[in-house]
Parts: sequence; C-alpha cells; structure tokens
Amino acid sequence: MKTLKTIQTLSKISKVISKIIFIFSIVGLCLCIFGILSLFIGFEGLKLGGVTLQSIIQSKADVSEGTLYATMFEGAVYCVGTMILAKFAENYFKRELNDGTPFTLEGSKELLRLGILSVCIPLAVQAVSSIGHSIISKILPDVSPSELDPGVSVGIGVALIVISLLCKYGAELSKDNDEQ
Repeated sequence: MKTLKTIQTLSKISKVISKIIFIFSIVGLCLCIFGILSLFIGFEGLKLGGVTLQSIIQSKADVSEGTLYATMFEGAVYCVGTMILAKFAENYFKRELNDGTPFTLEGSKELLRLGILSVCIPLAVQAVSSIGHSIISKILPDVSPSELDPGVSVGIGVALIVISLLCKYGAELSKDNDEQ
C-alpha cells in the first residue's frame, strides 16, 4: 500500500503541474497574439523618443520583422498544442485520483488516449507551424528557418502508451482475482 500512496501523491502533483502548464499555455498564446497584433499595428509607426519599434528590435535583437511574425505564429500554435495536452493530462490525473488506483480499464484507456495525443499533437503542431512559417516566408523577407522539434514529446507519448498497457494488464489481473 505504500507504493499506491506514492502513486497517489505523484498523481496529485502531476494534476497541479498539468493545470499550471495549461494556464501558462493560455498566457503564452495571449502574449503571442498580442505580439503579432502589436507588430501588425505599430511595427513601423510606433515611435519612442524619435526611435521606431522596428529599429529597436532590429538593432538590439538582430531579428527581422518576418522572423518575429513567424516565431510568434509558431509560439501560438505550440501553446495551443500544449494547452490540449495539459488538459487531457489533468483529466487523466483527476480520474486516477478519483479511482484511487491507476489499474482500471477506463483509466488505462484514458492514459492510452493521452499517449496517442502526445504523439499526434506535436506532429500536428510541427505541420501547422511549418505551413504557417512557409506562408510567412513567402510574404515577408528575411525569415529565419524554424527550429521546432517534436521529438521529446513523441518519446513521452510512446512511453505513456506502454504504461497504459501495463495499467490495463494490472486492471485485468485485479478483475480476475476479484472473480476467483
């Protein structure tokens, strides 16, 4: 029972972390949208003491307008993908805490879904980001190449799929023992 208590504690912590990630993703999305709108509205026209926002960004950050648009678009898409995954993770941990064990058939199905989404969503984010980046690079000059990499999340997704199968097996064993 000590191990189950540890699992429940980790589930509580993970639920809170998932909620925090969800909230930060919303904030990140809002900031990316605000950044895109700020660039669109005032990139060349906003002056601070006779200096434009464009000249400040280009001289201090050495980044082109096109790269800023592309980066903020990619950031917004990444935040949406992260929000979705964080919400599904939070829902899984809520279920696990309500069930009191990770070894339930419904819980293992939800964990399997989370694993599949952890593989698919980063790949979708990569595809949408690449398409948006390509469109922005056709419209605006000097767009730096994209540097997004979905590799880590895909690995986590595969691990979650394997863990879901172990949880399902544990649920089946528990069910068989209860029937005997």
